[in-house]
Amino acid sequence: MRALCWNGVNDLQVETVPDPEIINPHDAILRVTMSTTCGSDLHFIDGYIPTMRKGDVIGHEFMGEVVEIGHEVKKVKKGDRVVVPSFIVCGACWYCQHGLYSLCDNTNPNAELQEPVLGYPTAGIYGYTHAFGGYAGAHAQYVRVPYADNDCFRVPEGLRDEQVIFLSDAVPTGFMGADFCNIQPGDTIAVWGCGGVGLMAIQSAYLLGAERVIAIDRFPERLQMAKEKAGAETINYTEVDSVLEALKEMTGGRGPDGCIDAVGMEAHGTGVDYMYDRAKQALRFHTDRGESLRQAIMACRKGGTLSILGVYGLMDKFPIGVIMNKGLTVRSAQQHGQKYVPRLLDYVQKGQLDPSYLATHHFPLEEAPVGYAIFKHKEDGCVRAVFKP
Repeated sequence: MRALCWNGVNDLQVETVPDPEIINPHDAILRVTMSTTCGSDLHFIDGYIPTMRKGDVIGHEFMGEVVEIGHEVKKVKKGDRVVVPSFIVCGACWYCQHGLYSLCDNTNPNAELQEPVLGYPTAGIYGYTHAFGGYAGAHAQYVRVPYADNDCFRVPEGLRDEQVIFLSDAVPTGFMGADFCNIQPGDTIAVWGCGGVGLMAIQSAYLLGAERVIAIDRFPERLQMAKEKAGAETINYTEVDSVLEALKEMTGGRGPDGCIDAVGMEAHGTGVDYMYDRAKQALRFHTDRGESLRQAIMACRKGGTLSILGVYGLMDKFPIGVIMNKGLTVRSAQQHGQKYVPRLLDYVQKGQLDPSYLATHHFPLEEAPVGYAIFKHKEDGCVRAVFKP
């Protein structure tokens, strides 16, 4: 089959690789009908997350048709059209039983690669380094789905692929970020980053009862999308002296009730801290440019909630004293997709949510390296590039 492979830092190529096979009786094989880029992919493409190997098939946000199942698979069958959350879960461990699916104890066979850094391993994830399990990704014609009964969600009739594909990762990640904020009637939520996850966090905050959502970014087309598609008020941080002061002014001096960081370790900025981060990151003295996260911490009202969705590794100058003195609640996780996908499918089916506008650019799988280049550099207004094998 054909698949998109990582062959080194910023070196992606479509190659012929072996077809996936049933390994475990709980497996299913999917014919991939659509997959999409994700901002977190850029971290290992750029070399900031280690344990990639030459020839690894990448991609963790996808949907497809079930073409083969193991003999223990009971809930899905051949021919089912399904969407699959990016994290692989067993459904039986303590973490799965408590809805903390991305922390599953049983799906990462390479726990020893994470434990020195994290203390305990996370779940496995498709196409996202060997530290996260070394599973083959979904930018391919076919993909193996372990624990298919837990991880395959049937797509209701009448929904287009573009309406569903982002329920694999971007939508549940954004929804989880809003859910973490424990939104109450009248709340104001601020969201850093108007990529796919940030836009979904904005819409999710409204679905969960927020009165106002303020979006922070620098790209005019993304800010326009946040305003027109997601209903947010906007701040272009390159056009204000201080995001903190702008948010204070917009909230009567109190600050947002909840702040969601949907950016992560390669954040852009304008100040001295940003230049410091760039230099340290370039020299590999730390992994993270933390401009957005620091702004969110400073801007959140006293006693508010900080929700961290962006992927981070090691960061200098982390203002823990601000968190402590202001009494902030901090919540973060990789997405617990299996918890949210059924609810999100219901929103889409009822017309309360349509994420299809995130798919700004379409490519055949053979042109996936071009799609990633446009996505990475945010050219031509690209929010997400989607691939069809």
